[in-house]
Amino acid sequence: NKIKDMISCIKILMVTIKEGRISVSAYDTAWIALIKNIDGFDAPQFPSSLEWVLQNQLPDGSWGDEHFFSVYDRLLNTMACIIALKSWNVGTHNMEKGISYVKKNVWKLEDASEAHMTCGFEVIYPALVRKASHLGIHDIPIPNNIYTARDHKLNKIPKELMHQVTTTLLYSLEGLEDLDWSRLIKLQSADGSFFTSPSSTAFAFMETKDTNCLKFITNIVHKFHGGAPHTYPVDLFSRLWVVDRLQRLGISRFFEAEIKDYLAYVYRFWSEDGIYSARDINYSEVDDTSMAFRLLRLQGYDVNPNTLRKFKEGEKFCCHKGEVTPSTTPMYALYRASQIRFAGEDILEEAYHFSCNFLQHWLAGDQLLDKWVVSKDLSNEIKVGLEMPWYATLPRVETVYYLQHYGGSTTVWIAKTLYRMPDIDNDDYLELAKLDFGRCQFEHQIEWNYMQGWYKSCKIQEFGISRKEMLVAYFLAAATIFEPERVKERIVWAKSQLISKMIRTFLEKEASIEQKSLLLKEFRNNINGSHKLNRYSLSFIYYRIELRTNFFRAESRIDYKWYLWLMKFDKGEDENLWEDAELLVTTLNICSAHFPQNDDILFHHEYITLSKLVNKICHYLSQIPNKKMLKYGRSAWKGKLIEVEADMQALTKLVLEEPSGLNRNIKQTFLCVAKTFYYSAYFDVETIELHIFKVLFEPIV
Repeated sequence: NKIKDMISCIKILMVTIKEGRISVSAYDTAWIALIKNIDGFDAPQFPSSLEWVLQNQLPDGSWGDEHFFSVYDRLLNTMACIIALKSWNVGTHNMEKGISYVKKNVWKLEDASEAHMTCGFEVIYPALVRKASHLGIHDIPIPNNIYTARDHKLNKIPKELMHQVTTTLLYSLEGLEDLDWSRLIKLQSADGSFFTSPSSTAFAFMETKDTNCLKFITNIVHKFHGGAPHTYPVDLFSRLWVVDRLQRLGISRFFEAEIKDYLAYVYRFWSEDGIYSARDINYSEVDDTSMAFRLLRLQGYDVNPNTLRKFKEGEKFCCHKGEVTPSTTPMYALYRASQIRFAGEDILEEAYHFSCNFLQHWLAGDQLLDKWVVSKDLSNEIKVGLEMPWYATLPRVETVYYLQHYGGSTTVWIAKTLYRMPDIDNDDYLELAKLDFGRCQFEHQIEWNYMQGWYKSCKIQEFGISRKEMLVAYFLAAATIFEPERVKERIVWAKSQLISKMIRTFLEKEASIEQKSLLLKEFRNNINGSHKLNRYSLSFIYYRIELRTNFFRAESRIDYKWYLWLMKFDKGEDENLWEDAELLVTTLNICSAHFPQNDDILFHHEYITLSKLVNKICHYLSQIPNKKMLKYGRSAWKGKLIEVEADMQALTKLVLEEPSGLNRNIKQTFLCVAKTFYYSAYFDVETIELHIFKVLFEPIV
């Protein structure tokens, strides 16, 4: 009941997301409070904003994020609020406390990490100090490193350029001088803002009296009850990151309709130039664009990877044009997107190598900080992401690690000021994910106990199958199709793997020609109703009983598929053509709810193509003698590994692309099975054992 209640609450949160939820910025609110009454009265146009400033000072005299300290955030917010209060001659006590705080803490700027410098601080802070000085607030120093950073940034984006095209300096207009507003006004966004920034737009209104600026600000003040966030809207940012979080936490299946709506919304604003955090702005950056590309492509949308060329400067990729400090999380988003690659997409190949090298270098450094976010365990999140490429990532393994990395409401985002995103960083997501993981794990442990009973009662060890092999087979199934209601598919997956291995081992290594013929004959007879058994046909009979019990409608089709597989041995066909992977895929598909009643689908040209690809991929992967060969591409196998990568890209494209004559879930089974083979070839025994423990047995705290 608790899980159901939490799902209902999150659904309500998702359907009411609208423009996206975001915390209020004292800095932006203070700038709005500075706007004078448009009718000429000596009063603020937005008195509720001035009141917000008065009511939200922290006990130490500062303004800013109460629970996370950043000297950049506290000084910027506090200086702006002091200026607002001084301008209207209100809150003398608040103002004095604020000035005292600034003078006591400004020295911390000299030792503060540049990686956590808030956006535009080097441009805005000197302007605030000058403005305060004009109001009679003196003796507030500006460290030399701030001036140096300011000059460096302004040199990256010349003033002439910022008057011609949309640049990030539009986000910090209040920190600039000698602006040509007749030219800048042409760069105003459709919603009336400048770069979605309330503070920059407030400054623009004070300079131009533009009515569209005023409409944007009025709308913000109304929605946030006097306050203002650092940017608005955040509709695309919120939707994309919510989908990503729900997927990695393993709970996206509860919100399929909402996720479908979210991605359809995002796709409406996708363009050849990429996207930004908000709609209808003539700007894009690599973080949102990479996240959108990956999520949309995985959902079957047609998105062109050449969009990412816009973010390549020479041999490097950047978050946006004119970026001063390279940033980690955008490169991680690019890394994740670059792996959803189809054949011939060179830009994704280039993006993969650059982002991978960038992230490895970052992890090897001594300051594991990011420019855009302060999260619970970012370094380990990225470390795991690099160690676990997408082809080798199984859903439950991804989730069990992300449960450790996701910080929920403790996550702090960095922009002009620190801010929070409750749609993205929500403790309810984490609680639901833990409850659901525990429920699934409990079900999996019951199933594992059943498998051990089956192993003992059917004397599986006599067929050369160890308990460890059975555990790995069950784990691969449970880590891929983990939902409690899919118990039958998991059991079928594990038993199919084991039984096919039993038969293959017997026919390849133990059986004489006469024994092979007898086994095949008995299987044919069993299909026709005979029940003569021997040591090896027993496994087939038990397997068929299992299917009759659970999937009686599919009985004849399952028998026929296994019969065709066995005939490969009878005919002595080349081992490359023994269709183990296709056998598993088709068995799973027939046993699922997605497979049609007739067998026509098995002869569909796309199904045949997928079958050939998955057989080829899985055969090569199962033959790799050394895990390091797949991981590092060493030795004479390198050519084969390149071929495997190309085939995986082709398989991924066939599975993901729409439209198709095949049900998407049927196609996904091919990719799921291929990824388990890739996983088994990629990781060493010790790592797989660790994953088994974490997914099946380790309690979730």
